[in-house]
Amino acid sequence: MQRMMITLLLAFAIGAAMGRLLLPVLRRLKFGQNVYELAPESHQKKQGTPTMGGLVFAVAGIAAALLMNDYTVPLSQNMLLAVIVMALGNMLIGFADDMTKIRSGKNGGLTPKQKMFFQAILALAFSLYCYFHPQVGSVIEIPFLRAQLDLGILYIPLMMFVIVGTTNSANLLDGLDGLLTSVSIVDFAALAVLAGAAALPELGVCSAAMCGACMGFLLYNVYPAKMFMGDTGSMFIGGAVVAAAMLMRQPLILVLIAFWMLMSSLSVMIQVTYYRKTGGKRIFKMSPIHHHFELCGMSEVRIVAMYMMTTVALCVVTLLGVL
Repeated sequence: MQRMMITLLLAFAIGAAMGRLLLPVLRRLKFGQNVYELAPESHQKKQGTPTMGGLVFAVAGIAAALLMNDYTVPLSQNMLLAVIVMALGNMLIGFADDMTKIRSGKNGGLTPKQKMFFQAILALAFSLYCYFHPQVGSVIEIPFLRAQLDLGILYIPLMMFVIVGTTNSANLLDGLDGLLTSVSIVDFAALAVLAGAAALPELGVCSAAMCGACMGFLLYNVYPAKMFMGDTGSMFIGGAVVAAAMLMRQPLILVLIAFWMLMSSLSVMIQVTYYRKTGGKRIFKMSPIHHHFELCGMSEVRIVAMYMMTTVALCVVTLLGVL
């Protein structure tokens, strides 16, 4: 526990310093956000705000985690390194997406097929890693029931679905100042506690590092945001969250701790399906659902607070159901 707390503080300090250093660089390079033309009107003033700030907590989290890593654990079985590789792989996809947007000067980045292709390869590789890992395998825990389920070879395609779904859901949740960052701080804190209780110290250290790094980044991402994380950051977070849950054999807890990520994806799917079936009618004023709340008159700060408090409550429920 002490090592996790030190890691968190170290990551926070590195993140706070990194943000101060990176912000003027992003401005100088003119890596500004291209706001979606159909986004709420209040978002148009955010046009040009530095993006790709996810590099701040990616560097801070990885640096702190590596500094506090136990290198006596075989590299092929080191869960801390596995989470970092998974998060970095997703970050590279997000980075390519962000760079495509910046160069084109439009909100559209990689095509859905391009993004899905690389995500599927990464998801397959990580699912296979977990499947053959001696501490993971094809077994998953069922929270609240204190039971286990052996998925056998089905583990691989099912976990691929979970990975791609979670990373894309994290990407969709990144729509308001400080929203995904705040929720992720709570998620990583819960994952650190769960890893510590499960006697997976390296996974606990890695989760604590990500939590502290997001705290450092929030100094620059809280409303009104000085920088956005971009797909670079949201994909990194999605990859780290799903990797940690899978390595703990707890992918089912994502339904609770990643509730708002899931709701972001569901709201988009519901909106699109209903729109097509009814010839243009909508259930929500706009999706993902946080934009619906925004158009209903809720301020960004209030929505972020609501999401964060809900996530805290759901993470407490998760801890009660698992510990």
